[in-house]
Amino acid sequence: MIAIIDYGMGNLRSVQKAFEFLGYEAVITDSAAEIASASHVILPGVGAFEDAMNRVRETRLDQALLQAAAEGKPVLGICLGMQMMFEHSNENGHFDGLGLFPGTITRLEDHGLKIPHMGWNTLQTRDCPLFDAGDNPCVYFVHSYCMADVSDEWTAATCTYGQTFTAAICRGNVMATQFHPEKSGEAGLNMLRRFAEWKGASAC
Repeated sequence: MIAIIDYGMGNLRSVQKAFEFLGYEAVITDSAAEIASASHVILPGVGAFEDAMNRVRETRLDQALLQAAAEGKPVLGICLGMQMMFEHSNENGHFDGLGLFPGTITRLEDHGLKIPHMGWNTLQTRDCPLFDAGDNPCVYFVHSYCMADVSDEWTAATCTYGQTFTAAICRGNVMATQFHPEKSGEAGLNMLRRFAEWKGASAC
């Protein structure tokens, strides 16, 4: 069973529908016990970083997620869920994240392009459970903030929109995407299928 963490913010139903379309059981839940019993865990997110982290901490769902990661369960963050996995974000201040990955989320640089970055864009990928190295899928983004550092070994995909930024991360059993795989057509569905079938690796 796939647990989609419900902390009151995020594209929960669209993620659930994507997994149901693929034939997998996916449950939207705010229950730590249900998250503990799941085989796979997803942290979605849409909205402001500070609000999301406050909600997750108030409900202690951060502890349920960190426990799942520590136990080696496959964990996937989506959009804001990816940003929350980093140590910090500079969105409207300076706030602490979950700390699963090092670094600070920053606003997309102004290169004369519209912000937020909204729409389809192409990935440059490295080997990851979600896709194969060298794949260049076109996926759907909606974001104003990003992880600008693309040099770390856990960077699984990059994308360019004025600047090149990290579009997917993977370390051990924890991975995340800045884009929305559930809104990215067949390419995104294939990523979700691969995640659902993945049995995990060493805990990060």
